[in-house]
Amino acid sequence: MAASSRPCIVWFRDDLRLSDHPALHFVATRGAPIVCVYVLDEESDALHAPAWRPLGGAARWWLARSLRALQSELAKRGVTLLLRKGPAAKAISRLAEDIGADTVAWNDIAMAPHRRISDDLVAALDHLGIPSRIFPGDLLVAPEQVRNKDGRGLRVFTPFWKRVLATKPDKPLPAPDTLPASEVPDGDRLDDWLLEPTHPDWAGGLRGNWTPGEVSAQATLADFLDGRIQGYADKRDRPDTDGTSRLSPHLRFGEISPRQVWHAARFAADNNPALAGDVEKFLSELGWREFCRHLLYDVPDLATRNLQPAFDAFPWRSDEESLRAWQLGQTGYPIVDAGMRQLWHTGTMHNRVRMVVASFLVKHLLLDWREGEAWFWDTLVDADAGSNPANWQWVAGSGADAAPYFRIFNPILQGEKFDPDGSYVRRWVPELVHLPAKFIHKPWTATPVELASAGVRLDQTYPAPIVDHGQARKRALAAYARTRA
Repeated sequence: MAASSRPCIVWFRDDLRLSDHPALHFVATRGAPIVCVYVLDEESDALHAPAWRPLGGAARWWLARSLRALQSELAKRGVTLLLRKGPAAKAISRLAEDIGADTVAWNDIAMAPHRRISDDLVAALDHLGIPSRIFPGDLLVAPEQVRNKDGRGLRVFTPFWKRVLATKPDKPLPAPDTLPASEVPDGDRLDDWLLEPTHPDWAGGLRGNWTPGEVSAQATLADFLDGRIQGYADKRDRPDTDGTSRLSPHLRFGEISPRQVWHAARFAADNNPALAGDVEKFLSELGWREFCRHLLYDVPDLATRNLQPAFDAFPWRSDEESLRAWQLGQTGYPIVDAGMRQLWHTGTMHNRVRMVVASFLVKHLLLDWREGEAWFWDTLVDADAGSNPANWQWVAGSGADAAPYFRIFNPILQGEKFDPDGSYVRRWVPELVHLPAKFIHKPWTATPVELASAGVRLDQTYPAPIVDHGQARKRALAAYARTRA
């Protein structure tokens, strides 16, 4: 096919990568000049629905760094990433008209607001007589492919995952070797978007723990599969070890695709059959992300509505003081406080600890899961519109395939089981660094002499528990019983 002299536009969204980018691959094969554009859209009509929220602070920081990384990788190929701000359908259709674009291509994002914006862009381009091409790109399987007999999405993970496994996701596409550049009009400066904090600059811990971008994503995956995945099935529950993949924020911003992770993990297992069990467990975690995103496809207001309506009657408390203590990691329960401080400093939290701190909020404190979900949305670098609310509803008992409400994590036992020598707590709660392991998860049980020798003064250097576990458990079960009645 002869190359068109008119430029083609590739619209980057939550797919900030060059490899396994179907829209970019399609345009690159046409041989036409390419204009790559990213639009910071906080204004589209579709974004006024409750299904959409602006990015939280930690995610905005990641986006800025990821866009810089993408700019760098495109620049190596002689291509400029054009930045625009405003309603995406208007911005891109106007750009297409101004440069006389031959085609506009982008990858689908299977979420209600994103699809509405996509539909608006298709309509605007149709009006201009400019073709549009849309490709699957953010999931292993499109939600439309996993339906029950009534045409609805599946609400139980195991049968859902079996259906996905049976589809055998397509192999990922390579990054284009060359990208024919096109002249681009003026765009915005990334710094002018003010995505990163300045006064105060609270992102030092994020910078010290993360390197956003596709190159880092690929290196992180390779490092994990080359060694750290061994023992993953057990180590993933241990916050005191480096046993997780650290891929979640890279997946969130599409710096690596689920298909790339899937096939790389399968290849690792084929090369080393001893890893088969760990790879299967790892892939099931990727499957849970997929499950949450499919759930969001069917329930766009997942972050605000109980999936199980019975929980609409739950007697949540209003307690700003307790909520603030939880947010700041000052509850008096070391494993909870360690997790919340890790979150604030690094923009992430170990998955096991996420469940513990979430259970503590909704069951020990009887505070609405939406309070916790909103805090995570603002502070997580991997805050995903599907996984974040779905996981909170799972812990609260109000979601799909949820843990029963009466499963109440004991934060003391959770700490003793998964952080047995207290190294995780000591890292994030330095006030307790000198406590012996037998007291590290329950410092209030140490004698005054033992506390003094460790330099701990309860309610001075470290808080006493803000709620008694036994009493909180009884209160939570009573509240649940009233809801069921």
